[in-house]
Amino acid sequence: MTTSPLPADSWLVEPAHLAWLNAEGLRLLPFARASRVEDGFAALDGKGQLTADAIAELIHTTRMTHCFALAHLQGIAGYDALVDHGIAALQGKLRDEVAGGWFVDASRSGDKTAYLHAFVALAASSAQAAGRPGAEALLAEAIRILETHFWSEEEGALRESFSRDWSQEEPYRGANSNMHGVEAFLALADVTGDSLWLQRALRIGERLIHQHAAARGHAVVEHFDRHWQALPEYNADNRADPFRPYGSTPGHSFEWARLLLHLEAALQNAGLAAPGWLVDDARGLFASACRDAWHADGAPGLVYTLDWQAQPVVRARLHWVQAEASAAAAALLRRTGETEYEQWYRCFWEFTGRHFIDLHHGSWHHELDPSNRPAASIWPGKPDLYHAYQAVLLPRLALAPSLATAFSRM
Repeated sequence: MTTSPLPADSWLVEPAHLAWLNAEGLRLLPFARASRVEDGFAALDGKGQLTADAIAELIHTTRMTHCFALAHLQGIAGYDALVDHGIAALQGKLRDEVAGGWFVDASRSGDKTAYLHAFVALAASSAQAAGRPGAEALLAEAIRILETHFWSEEEGALRESFSRDWSQEEPYRGANSNMHGVEAFLALADVTGDSLWLQRALRIGERLIHQHAAARGHAVVEHFDRHWQALPEYNADNRADPFRPYGSTPGHSFEWARLLLHLEAALQNAGLAAPGWLVDDARGLFASACRDAWHADGAPGLVYTLDWQAQPVVRARLHWVQAEASAAAAALLRRTGETEYEQWYRCFWEFTGRHFIDLHHGSWHHELDPSNRPAASIWPGKPDLYHAYQAVLLPRLALAPSLATAFSRM
């Protein structure tokens, strides 16, 4: 695999830093345990309590199941039952036993989305790597739904969403759902041993990043019509949408950069050709996000969104953006050995330690205002373990295989 030696003083080889990452992961996990409800996992408030209207949601159930499987694989006691609870939830009330696929939440409503179904596949693959009962059947069903309804061989990408009975398709294509499709496909390739998933991930990356993002200075184009014509003004009247915001989203540039490097490494491990644009575009994505989003409004931190002139639109600082920035820096540092990425890696973690990590109430603040004070205009509470937990795990591992498989082989 193509990697370069790390600098001798890199935090990635510093025992104290690696111990700190491990300790932070151990601090995050207990907070998330309180999210368990009868039908899955639900959102927590800022103090780690279930909200008054708590209901099992597919996004939290899949992400928590994935994270708890990672904890179990590391030998952290007490998380096996939580993985099993997640599997049961995904085979229970959250599953549409009539039409197939999974509901948005336990009210059994909403459209069937590629974004959420990618997380079902990720959770199932992690549970399978952990050897949990019921995971194999769940994984087979997740793959069947992805291949039957979402994957488009003609487009080389995922369709976005459908009505509950699959009869009506949304005339939209999204980068976010396809990005998490790449993440899921990397995990599926590892647990199934089928490199077809890597070829599919490569096709998605080529379309969305090597064609569209690279042509815009490596700013990720998020929104398209069903014919893959870009929609640059999409959600101009709803600019702070948590899943489909207007403009470009620097956090996704970081996330894509990391995933391209994971894909390169996975292809090489499988003995397949890894095109040079994977690392070139990863560099470009990271550079554009740092240049345009860091201190973009004159204050420290990474802004949530930018317009097409690289000017800040939504100036909130979100924890997942910060988590992906540090994970991308670590991936590029491991891939290239270049000190630039070491400097960014340290910079991002220092900012996280000062502003996001909540040592009083636990977990991380999910949102800060432009003055870096805790806020809740986009993401109230602390419902998400996934981004922060992966951020403390990824720097400790090689770029391939994916997280669950890597821990299963240790």
